[in-house]
Amino acid sequence: MLKRLTLAASFVIAAAAPSMAQTWPAKAVHIMVPFGAGSTPDIVARIIADGLKKQYPDSAFIVENKPGASGNIGTDAVAKAAPDGGTIGVSIGGPLAINTLLFSKLPYDPKKDITAVTQLITQPSALAVNNDLKVGSVKDLVALIKANPGKYNFASIGNGSLSHLAMEAIALKAGTKLVHVPYPSSPQAMTAIIRGDAQMGCLPAISVVPLAKDGKVKIIAVSTAKRSPYLPDVPTLKESGIDVEADAWMGLIAPGGMPKAMVDKINHDVVAIIKQPDVKEKLGKTLMEPVGSSPEDFRAVINREVDRWGPVIKAADVKVN
Repeated sequence: MLKRLTLAASFVIAAAAPSMAQTWPAKAVHIMVPFGAGSTPDIVARIIADGLKKQYPDSAFIVENKPGASGNIGTDAVAKAAPDGGTIGVSIGGPLAINTLLFSKLPYDPKKDITAVTQLITQPSALAVNNDLKVGSVKDLVALIKANPGKYNFASIGNGSLSHLAMEAIALKAGTKLVHVPYPSSPQAMTAIIRGDAQMGCLPAISVVPLAKDGKVKIIAVSTAKRSPYLPDVPTLKESGIDVEADAWMGLIAPGGMPKAMVDKINHDVVAIIKQPDVKEKLGKTLMEPVGSSPEDFRAVINREVDRWGPVIKAADVKVN
């Protein structure tokens, strides 16, 4: 009797899953962003919200900014929400992967409490150097910093940020030491490089490119696995002989335990939006390139981030708390 009841319950759940997917969105959908208004994750979230509103004009899609704790607060809001499609989020590598290595305790477990829906975009960082360094390539820079360990500063946008870890990884691969100087934002970090308070930095390309075009700094490499279509003449770090990859990607997430049929439905809808030509054009204005992966591929990206940065964090003894 118990076995028949269990089987019956299984059939009910299986039958309900496609129905749940078909009815999404059944209510207002809140899109959580773990950073402030105007940030690149906020821009991407609003593009997605606009696309979903066009597809589902009778439903509400509300972008909510919940910044703080290196992205952990907004990401935790997704983790703690009911897995019923009413809450999704846009997050980045920090709160989904790197912060598990930096923080002694997180309020959520990214593996259990977060459902990976799709990688939304890839975004390069640019290795920028002060003009007075007189280096024209990564090879030149490596030779300079190897000959002068501990002499040169690099600017980042915070302890444990991707801009911090990327430069630590470059120093490790080069077999030398650099001095880390954190700043509150990309503009302040770039100002420091221009002034010579720091001599270099691997910072979001959108904050570097306009200054490089004005001749205030020099870009010698990008940090992504392949060249950016928006900076086709700039080599990658790997091409330049330093095996470092630092992709400032973003992804769409949902609470853990969301039914697969609903995950697949949201994935299908959002991937279709970010692949649209007009959306690609909007993203390109901030040097972001759309991806649109499967949930499984996005989860693999998150796992690789942990594997990539764990040794760097340990070797450089990076701590947040």
